[in-house]
Amino acid sequence: MTKTAQQINSSKLQIGDSAPDFSLPATGDKNISLADFKGKKLLIYFYPKDDTPGCTKQACSLNESLQALNKLSVAVVGVSKDGVASHEKFTKKFNLDFPLLSDKDSNMCERYGVWGERTFMGKKYLGIERSCFLIDENGKVAAVQYGIKPDEQVAWAMTAAK
Repeated sequence: MTKTAQQINSSKLQIGDSAPDFSLPATGDKNISLADFKGKKLLIYFYPKDDTPGCTKQACSLNESLQALNKLSVAVVGVSKDGVASHEKFTKKFNLDFPLLSDKDSNMCERYGVWGERTFMGKKYLGIERSCFLIDENGKVAAVQYGIKPDEQVAWAMTAAK
C-alpha cells in the first residue's frame, strides 16, 4: 500500500521518541547504523540533494563546526536519497569530515518524518524536508527541527547539544 503525501507528512517525530533504527550505505565504503552511535550523541541532518547551493551551505557549515560539535560529544551524519557515488564526489569536493548516508528507497526519511510533499516554483513533488535531529546517548530524540534553514542549523545544533 502506497502512503499518501498527507500520511507521510503526519509521521513527525517528537522529543522523547525512540529514534527509528537505520542501517544504510555511506561514504567511506561503510554501512552505518544507529547502533554504531550507542552511548553517544548523534546529529542526523536530512538534506534534499548533493552539491546544490543550500545543501552545500548546510554541509560546509556543519563541517566547519565539526570540532566544536565533537567537543560536545556529538557525531554528525547527513542523509539524502543520492547514491553513495554522488555522496563520495560531494564529500571529496568540499572535504567533508563526516559520513553521508544514502537512503535511496526513502525508508529512513519516511520513518523520521522528513519525506513528503514539497512545493518548488509552484510545482508539487515528493521530496526531503531539510531537518535535523539530535539523538541522545540512549537512542531518544533529544531535539528536532523540521524545515530548518541551512544557515540556522549549526546554531540550533550547538544549542541543542549543550
